[in-house]
Amino acid sequence: MSDLRGRLTDGLYGLGWGAVKKLPEPAAEALFRTIADRVWKRRGKSVLRLESNLARVVPDASPARLAALSKAGMRSYMRYWMESFRLPTWSPQRIKDSIDVTDAHRLTEGLDAGRGVILALPHLGNWDLAGAWVTTDLKVPFTTVAERLKPETLYDRFVAYRQGLGMEVLPHNGGAAFGTLARRLRAGGLVCLVADRDLSASGVEVTFFGATARMPAGPALLAQQTGALLLPVTLAYDGTPVMKARIHPPVEVPTSGSRTEMTSVMTQALADAFAIGIAEHPQDWHMLQRLWLDDLDPRGEQP
Repeated sequence: MSDLRGRLTDGLYGLGWGAVKKLPEPAAEALFRTIADRVWKRRGKSVLRLESNLARVVPDASPARLAALSKAGMRSYMRYWMESFRLPTWSPQRIKDSIDVTDAHRLTEGLDAGRGVILALPHLGNWDLAGAWVTTDLKVPFTTVAERLKPETLYDRFVAYRQGLGMEVLPHNGGAAFGTLARRLRAGGLVCLVADRDLSASGVEVTFFGATARMPAGPALLAQQTGALLLPVTLAYDGTPVMKARIHPPVEVPTSGSRTEMTSVMTQALADAFAIGIAEHPQDWHMLQRLWLDDLDPRGEQP
């Protein structure tokens, strides 16, 4: 049954990349908005988890407000997929016109200095669109890491899709990926990492919207070991076709403390920057999984 489900999932994603990009844009927008509303109305596990996570972000929200936020959240999530299926057909000018970046100079000046730059993002807005802007408008290649998906053919689709947008994609497999990222940074390159959810269960504990969560140590460790600039980035939709992006001030490496202590301080600083963007646009945070430690299954379920 799991093999059948995997083949079905892979086929549906293949259909999305093959067919959705051929639809007229208004039709694609209407289709994905309808899908979002139907999924939200069914109140399945993912929608309930999204709503539970949003309750952490907006603790004083009424049940009606939370319901409205989760509905908007599913529409935002489906907008991400609609845009992602269509991105391979967008021209460089269309990509440039679809994103408005505040404080882009922090990125460009860091790259011009030749020290290497790490962009760390939460699951907010459309990070693939932001990556496409980097490779097409700035004309800067970068390296990222992708979670291994099942079936393998689905993972291969995502790798091919992101490579088609100009990204170098490494599998999330621990030390080998870290070593390659460090080499890219020491050569003055750019690394982009989605970093608000720990996949290894060995991440750094941070305070996030008043409770403890785990986030990956990788961005902070890479900055320490390579001297690269570590920049938090947040993204958001604002009701227009243009996504907003903000490059926050750099997270500095502390001047004292052990590696563990420095990593904790830096990862907390990342979490604080992510929280600013998420609090401003909670409906655009696509976190449909467990994140906080006290939400995890006591039998060991991971976020």
